[in-house]
This record gives sequence, C-alpha cells and structure tokens, in this order.
Amino acid sequence: MEKLLSIIVPAYNSEAYLERCVNSLIVAGNRVEIILVDDGSLDRTPEIIDEYHERFPEIVKVIHEENSGHGGAINNGLKIATGKYIKVCDSDDWLDFAGLKRLLDFIEVQNENDTELDMILTNYLYDKVNSRHNKLIHFPALPKNKIFGWKQVKLVLGQYFMMHSVTYRRTLLVDEAKLQLPTNVSYDDNIYVFEPLIYVKKMYYLDVNLYHYFIGRDDQSVNEDVMLRKIDQQLMINKRMIKFYADNIDPKTALGKYMCFYLEIITAISSIILIRGKKEQYLDLKRNLWQYLKRKDEPLYHKLKHRPLGMTVNLPGHSGRIVASGFYRLAKAIYGFN
Repeated sequence: MEKLLSIIVPAYNSEAYLERCVNSLIVAGNRVEIILVDDGSLDRTPEIIDEYHERFPEIVKVIHEENSGHGGAINNGLKIATGKYIKVCDSDDWLDFAGLKRLLDFIEVQNENDTELDMILTNYLYDKVNSRHNKLIHFPALPKNKIFGWKQVKLVLGQYFMMHSVTYRRTLLVDEAKLQLPTNVSYDDNIYVFEPLIYVKKMYYLDVNLYHYFIGRDDQSVNEDVMLRKIDQQLMINKRMIKFYADNIDPKTALGKYMCFYLEIITAISSIILIRGKKEQYLDLKRNLWQYLKRKDEPLYHKLKHRPLGMTVNLPGHSGRIVASGFYRLAKAIYGFN
C-alpha cells in the first residue's frame, strides 16, 4: 500500500515529549509513514524510537544520526521518505487525530481523482504552557474548496505559511527544489517554508485544525533569551533568505509579494531581538543586517524599510527603540508566539 503521507519527526533529547507526539501519529495507521530521527540524543530518545519501530514496523522508520540539528534530521528523513506528501512534526508538538484523518481522507480523494497538489495548507494552534486559551492560526481569506495559485493568496499581518501549516508534495521537495536545509543551526524551518515556494503552483486550503505547536518553555529556540544567545544563527538564516530572494524572485509577481511579506517578518524579528539585547554590539549587528539587505537588493531594502514593521524597528534613537520594543510586547501578547 502506497503511503499517503510521510511524517518526519526530528528528535533530540525528547524523552519527556516524544510519546505524546508519536502516539498522535500512530493512530493514523498504515496510511502514514512515520520517520523518527534521533539526532544524537543523550537521553532515552533512541530507545523510545527503537521501541516504536519494533512495535509498528510497517508504520515507523528509524534513523539514528550524529547530531546535525533539526535541519539535518529533516534532510535525512527526506532521503528515505516514500509518501505522496511530506509533513514535519517536531517531537514536542503533536497532531490532532480528527484533523489528521481529514487530511489523509482528502489526500486519498485527490489520488483517486488523479489530482496532484504542490502544497496543502492547514490550521495550527499555539498550545502555550500555563495558558487557558490556545491561539488558533487559520486563513479565512484563502479560497476554500478549490485549488488556487499565488494570485489568490490573501493574508493579513500575523498570518504566514509556517512549517506547522504546510504539507508539501514529496517530489517537489526532493526532485524539484532539491531541498537541503542548513545543519546544526536553529530556525531552519524558515528555509523549509521559503525556498521551495518557487516550485509551488497548485495549493489547497483544508480548513482543519491539525498541528499543536507546544510553546512557552524556557529552553525553546523561540524563547527570547534563547534567540538572543543564538542570534548568529537567526542572522545566518535571515541573510540566506535575503540572498535567495535577491537571486531568484521577481518582486512583481504574486509569489514575490508573498515572499517579501514573509521576509519582512523574519527581518523584523531579527531586528527587534537585537534591539531588546540593548548592548551596542547587538545594535551593530542590526545595522549590519540592514546594510547586507541594501547591498544584496536595494529595492527590497527600501521596500522593507518603509513598510510598517521596517519603519518600527528602524525608529531613530533610544526613544525609537523603546517604542519598537513596546510594539513587540503588544504583538507578543496578542499572538502569543513565544
């Protein structure tokens, strides 16, 4: 039986969360292929992964690798994936059973109709530690019950096609995009939802709540203090995205406009984390980032600098940085993103 969906689960020292994640996937049965990638873990993660393979050999594949980070785990998972479509689920997150069933039923119908999509979009929830209410991210302005292209994509601030929301056609990632994520860095998920987009022509929005994004722990890469410690990695990813856009994207196209919209938020995040670092060395890195953007693509530089987020993070002087930081705290309270 051909697998409808390969789910890649990068796992590093995940013993506290891994069973919740994998159990949410196993219940989908033989229609899925679950690829558990042990990224050089030092806890019981390798043993837990092997136990799942022994119990569910028709469903679970296992990779044990030397530590190469989240991106390396996805790269290696893609090498052995055989499903029609690919979904990545981090080991501390999980998928909703009803949502997963609806996704698989939908893929099955597309196969029966001989329809091949490039990307399927679904909703996700921020499952925040100690929060009573989970923030739902959905896309009400996208076309429903139809295949659409980039000209029909309409989003508002705070809505982006994150790793949690995308399911790609496997051959698009492997054969067309030939995706190779950077290894041993955080924030590679931004490359995952950026570079392959130039090959995406046919999309479908399946309005189901699928992905539970477990957020709010002190050790997470999206925690503000952790981001500041890893700011060199965030900046490396940000600059790779800028270069990719400058080298490959026509800004006049609908795709170019979306990718500019996404690059705007990534560059704003880099900038606000550096602003909140307060030290002069961080402010120098912020200036260097915007200078890099100007060198690589001056029209894009001017465009981003004059959009709301770019204007906010580039307000002059100490008082400007206070205002920018205040806007960040407000957005954080509204969207609950870390």
